[in-house]
This record gives sequence, structure tokens and C-alpha cells, in this order.
Amino acid sequence: MKVIIPLAGKGTRLRPHTHTVPKPMLKVAGKPVMDYVMDDVKKLGTVTEVIYITGHLKEAVEQHARTVHAALPATFIEQKVQDGTAGAIALAKAYVQEPVLIIFVDTIFDADLSIVNTTDADGIIWTKTVEDYQRFGVVVTDERGMMTRIVEKPKEPISKRANIGLYYVRNWRLLFEGIDHVLASPPNKGEFYLTDAFQYMIDHGAKLQVVDVEGWYDAGQVETLLDTNRVMLEKGRARKPAPTPGVTFIDPVYVEDGVSLRDATIGPNVSIGSGTTIEGAVIRHSVIGHKAQVRHSSLEASLVGDHAIVEHVRGTVSVGDHAEVHGKP
Repeated sequence: MKVIIPLAGKGTRLRPHTHTVPKPMLKVAGKPVMDYVMDDVKKLGTVTEVIYITGHLKEAVEQHARTVHAALPATFIEQKVQDGTAGAIALAKAYVQEPVLIIFVDTIFDADLSIVNTTDADGIIWTKTVEDYQRFGVVVTDERGMMTRIVEKPKEPISKRANIGLYYVRNWRLLFEGIDHVLASPPNKGEFYLTDAFQYMIDHGAKLQVVDVEGWYDAGQVETLLDTNRVMLEKGRARKPAPTPGVTFIDPVYVEDGVSLRDATIGPNVSIGSGTTIEGAVIRHSVIGHKAQVRHSSLEASLVGDHAIVEHVRGTVSVGDHAEVHGKP
């Protein structure tokens, strides 16, 4: 089985952080978002190659994949034209001669991927039941649990099963036939959507099984990334140093080695990268990067990049790598 991972997007909703870090490599609970997904991929044991569709900051993505995920053979293809998800997957066509797992890695999910080894369907689309279904593309199923169609942001509650960007396709030939059909059709608002290729598959007799995941955690914008950080800490990623005079920890927190803490209250739901200095500060519900400095501040719901400096600030900030924010003493 091949794995296709599209990650060419610029992550505009997470700027300024994604000016310097690819969106899937931003960290929650001390770990890049994409690595949570890749850990599940490695457990399958049947993956012959990972095809990364790169674009924005592609060199950083390639270096990370070649080092952290070196155990999995990899191919890197640059998506030079941002023409949508169908266009991204089309770039992998020449490399695919077997079933594929397609994963959009700006989310984390709780799913048993081993089902791909036993299903007799033409493919699997994973979903998550949500109440705010109007925000998502939702999957409509028949009485057997097979997909009949995908509807983008429905106004009526025809389904609450949100499409989460995780797919297995056994009938890979029909998938790429569908993608070719989509690319030959007029674009939808300037883009070509992979979901239209799935609709083509269904219209041509494919059986796509719909499976709900137990958990789905978004990391596509600051608010949801911070909430996913909280969930990962609660699910066992928490770690903290030995008790330090003058420092109070409110669980759960994730504090890497080499963090300097003085006269500080940390937590709950805080992650801090190595080499960072926190002095005279209160930090809650936040992610602080590596080698940052936070002094004489009270931060909540904040995202602070690597090597950033925050001094005399109270409230919520979103500070990119190497940036500085100075309030009034």
C-alpha cells in the first residue's frame, strides 16, 4: 500500500507561524501534528512508500521526513500550482500501482487504520459526527453504511458525518480515472476537489465504506491548535520537571528539558519547548516554542514561536518565530 500526504498549503489561518514553519509541523504537546499521524502509518506495517505532495516550505518538510520518518521510503513531489486537492493527488498518479491511503495531516485522529487490511469495499472514507455540520463537507450514506454523496457545508441536516480528510482507496485505478474526469471539468471556485473524484467513483459503481473515528482534533487555526494541545496533554503527553522553588505547575503541562523557570505559574494546558526562559510570568492554555523568552507577563490562549521574546504583556498573543512583543513595564 502507498500513502499520499498532501501538505503543500500555506496555512494562512495560522500566520505568522506558518511563514517559517509548515502547518503540519507546528507542535502540540511537544510533537509536530503530522508525527501523530505518521506514528499510526508506521504501525500498519504494509506501507511500501510515502508520497509527500509538497509546496510551501518544502525543504523543511523533506528534511523532517528524511530524518524523523526515514524508516519509510519516501518520494517528494512539488505542487507548483495550487489548484486543489484533486490536483495534488493527481501528481502521484505515476507512482501508484496499488491501493492508497490518503491523509491530510493538519488534523489528528483516533482511528484503527488496520481495517484497510480486511475491508472488501473499493475504499473507506473516515468521518466524525459533529453538531456544527454547516461548517464541513458531510458524507451521506445508505442503509448499509456506504457513501452515496458528499455535500459541502449543507444548510439542511442531511448528515452530520463530517469529512475529515482520511481515505483508503483499494480501487486506485477508478480513483485516478475520477481525478482525470474532475481535472477535465470546469473548476469549482478555481479549484479541483478530490471529493468530486469520490463522487465519480460512486457514480461508476464503487462501494465506499464510511467509518466514524473516535476522535478528530483540528490544528488548522490558533484556537483549535491550542484545544488540540489540551486534548493531547490529557491523553497522556504531559510531562513536567522536578519541583522547582518559586514555580507552580497546574496539570497538565508539557515542559521539555532545558527550560529555565523562575517565579512562574505554568498551566493548565501549557507546552514549552527546550531552551526557553520563563521568568516572572503566568502562562495558561498556551504553546511556547523553543528558545523563547517570556518575562513579566501573564499569557492565556497564546501561541509563541521559537526564539520569540515577550515582555510585560498581559492577555492573548500570537507571536511568530524570532518576533518580539514588548508591553509597558
